[in-house]
Amino acid sequence: MLRLPLALAALVLRALRSPLSFLGWSLASFWPRLRLVLRGSGPSRGPTPTSVNYHFTRRCNYKCGFCFHTAKTSFELPLEEAQRGLAMLRAAGMEKINFSGGEPFLTDRGEFVGKLVQFCKQELKLPSVSIVSNGSLIRERWFKNYGEYLDILAISCDSFHEEVNALIGRGQGKKNHVENLQKLRKWCQEYGVAFKLNSVINRFNVEEDMNEQIKALNPVRWKVFQCLLIDGENVGENALREAEKFVISDEDFERFLDRHRDISCLVPESNQKMKDSYLILDEYMRFLNCRNGRKDPSKSILDVGVEHAIKFSGFDEEMFLKRGGKYVWSKADMKLEW
Repeated sequence: MLRLPLALAALVLRALRSPLSFLGWSLASFWPRLRLVLRGSGPSRGPTPTSVNYHFTRRCNYKCGFCFHTAKTSFELPLEEAQRGLAMLRAAGMEKINFSGGEPFLTDRGEFVGKLVQFCKQELKLPSVSIVSNGSLIRERWFKNYGEYLDILAISCDSFHEEVNALIGRGQGKKNHVENLQKLRKWCQEYGVAFKLNSVINRFNVEEDMNEQIKALNPVRWKVFQCLLIDGENVGENALREAEKFVISDEDFERFLDRHRDISCLVPESNQKMKDSYLILDEYMRFLNCRNGRKDPSKSILDVGVEHAIKFSGFDEEMFLKRGGKYVWSKADMKLEW
């Protein structure tokens, strides 16, 4: 019973000791702290948004054939509105934010996601801030400006053969996806960002042996996904992709995992593990419920609040923990010496 008054007193004491510093806090920084204190440890009103994946854009410069979050709209929230929503999520218990797309570095040449990353680490004091990107648009200048605020950069790479990447649609023009991957790995090391790899296993790469390349890159995590069908995204009448030709069986996926069983950083995600174990926010900051094999949106958290919207997310918190969704995700707790 003492925790609530003491925590509230700490906020007041800070204001009394250093009023100028206290007033210098932005509202986005102060109110999440106050709301967390006032919430206390009362009865749960639904799952806690511990880890959230915010797909703030659907636009992308690649055309991956199995993409399950396609460019069905070009809408993107203004920066201030996105920050307001992120502050609301922090107040509701968010510890990790992952920015994704589409391609997150496409908006304002990476400045938009850079400002969000800085806001989440500097103002909201989030333990973990990460990005998933295809890596094609990231420049070293971005690392110089925002690298200190980013915990993890995950680069999507499905094959170490360019002809396979071309078949998948993982590329643009004459750019070499694998060569660019090596450059990004180097920048992550130089600027103290944990490097992660994401691979979608499908019909075109399921027989590939990636042991040598993965061990050389030495990511902190290698997420290996089984190609997933989502109605209205990559399969079905209104879909922008036709991913049926990429689908593999559970047995094929297990054979791929077995071939790479000696890679300690491998984190496998079958269709069963992946389907309902992610909290996904779309470009309108609506939670997307995938329980029926499609993405049914809640109302926006900006309109109805996090507690109301998250009830319609379809989130399986037990599966989130079972698949290892919570791990050492702050670079402050990692040994970044590769």
